Amino acid sequence: MRPAGRAETDSLYFDYPYFPFLRPPELDGRAIRHRVAIVGAGPVGVTAALELARHGIASVVLDDKDTVNDGSRAICLSRHSFEILQQLGVDGPFEKKGLGWTQGRTYFRDREIYRFQMPHSEQERFYPMVNLQQQYIEQFLIDKAAESALVEMRWQSAVTDVTQDDAGVTLQVTTPEGDYHLEADYLLAADGARSVVRKAFGLSLHGEAYEGRYVIADVRLTSDFPTERRAFFHSHALPDTTILVHKQPDDIWRIDYQLSPGEDPEQAVEEASIREKVERVVREVMQESGDWELEWWSLYKAHTLALDDYRHGRVLFIGDSAHLVPIFGVRGLNNGLADAANAGWKLAWVLKGQAPDGLLDSYSPERRGATLDVFANAGKSTRFMTPPTRGYALMRDAALALALHNDYASGFANPRQVTPYTYAESPLTLADDAAFEAGPVPGAPLINRRLGEDDFLLDHLGTGFTLLHFSETGEVDPSLQRRLEAIQAKGGDLTLLCLARAPGGQEALIDPDGSLFAGYGAAPGTAYLARPDRHVAARWKSLDPATLDAALNLAQGRVLEGERS
Repeated sequence: MRPAGRAETDSLYFDYPYFPFLRPPELDGRAIRHRVAIVGAGPVGVTAALELARHGIASVVLDDKDTVNDGSRAICLSRHSFEILQQLGVDGPFEKKGLGWTQGRTYFRDREIYRFQMPHSEQERFYPMVNLQQQYIEQFLIDKAAESALVEMRWQSAVTDVTQDDAGVTLQVTTPEGDYHLEADYLLAADGARSVVRKAFGLSLHGEAYEGRYVIADVRLTSDFPTERRAFFHSHALPDTTILVHKQPDDIWRIDYQLSPGEDPEQAVEEASIREKVERVVREVMQESGDWELEWWSLYKAHTLALDDYRHGRVLFIGDSAHLVPIFGVRGLNNGLADAANAGWKLAWVLKGQAPDGLLDSYSPERRGATLDVFANAGKSTRFMTPPTRGYALMRDAALALALHNDYASGFANPRQVTPYTYAESPLTLADDAAFEAGPVPGAPLINRRLGEDDFLLDHLGTGFTLLHFSETGEVDPSLQRRLEAIQAKGGDLTLLCLARAPGGQEALIDPDGSLFAGYGAAPGTAYLARPDRHVAARWKSLDPATLDAALNLAQGRVLEGERS
């Protein structure tokens, strides 16, 4: 919602683009078979299109709007999401515009009781969290998609129905110039919480809806307060509510405040009420004396809801069409981007003939497993931020009161920020090598390490699978070299990345201070097999080249789960 007299796209800081309707060939009777259709041009849908394009697969993206979503909506990107954006070659504008942060504070009755610090060091290229409004997120992704001949964006194109058979999917599309059918081999549903695709197949989200409601308000305010997350419980200004405050680019501040018990939601979102509450937060909670302007607001309710299965035949559900998670811990968008990366590379491998269709069966256990992990952590945060019962509220307030004078109790206020999920139980993940005492375990994402000025390990990953091989001076055993050449000769997309302690006869990335070897628990002969989405498929303290084929086949879905060893 916007203040009276302003349209939905009349922003104080963002110029909304206009995307015209372009007449598709199907309206003129041409029968075109698309490899992948994507419903929804939000950040998750466009990320999926870019991931497919990264692997050489064309897609068509349909959306009923003619611009990006109104309002800032999702505002926080994790380091893991930035690493996804880096693989897509679009991290530059995000990093330039976004506001990175590493810490947050919690207040109880206007006194600071807890300060958390997220892990960050010179070994990382990106901040643990970066604040950026969703309009910019969508704009940067769409701009990147416009550069690709493999991504077709179809605006003002509403999908009204979907059917499928063994051969593919058929979409009914309504446009300003008429209706048409669109056919594709596969469909990615990225059409959000009210997914038309989900409804077309009679699928429902299951889980829990929390009672508390939050107003989300964006205001323009000039302030020197640093970028960090602040949470206020029982402030003098709004004693019965919880308040969250985040700084965004362009002097925009996100203020979230919980509705008081019994407060009428319709009245709460009236402009006069918004202005009265925000004024109190700005003056009495944030302690700001400058002028402020109201930009946008909305009403939010926390849910932990998910589909039972994220794959439905030739349809994969990604983002909010598959699951709804609470905002606490900034998990919604970040989990959606991970969905897009996971589904994208697997679908590309199937369409390129590099993996069987059964590879897609691993998408749901991996990403639904990640959702359930989010539910476990975000559920705790939600119950703390918005107690569902009087009993929860009493325990929460007792913990906060205890933290006023006892440091050991302050950890109760830990917001449990989003962390990448480890696919340890995935059917694609090989059992771990017990000889390791450090390093990312199979299923976990690779960790980054600085190699030099503006040079990091993750900058050097291949497009497909990557074998990280550790040695003294970059040497590669001839038997391993032959095995790699044999795999590549069969069309395997596998890149060798040599990592060495010191320069030698073979081109390698040099570990300047030993932190790379230490971080991976590596010795000469150690190897890590990384998937296209940077997750570890397998690792060996000392690699036997004969085991590489089996691990690669498993990671590409060519080995049945019952045959794992």
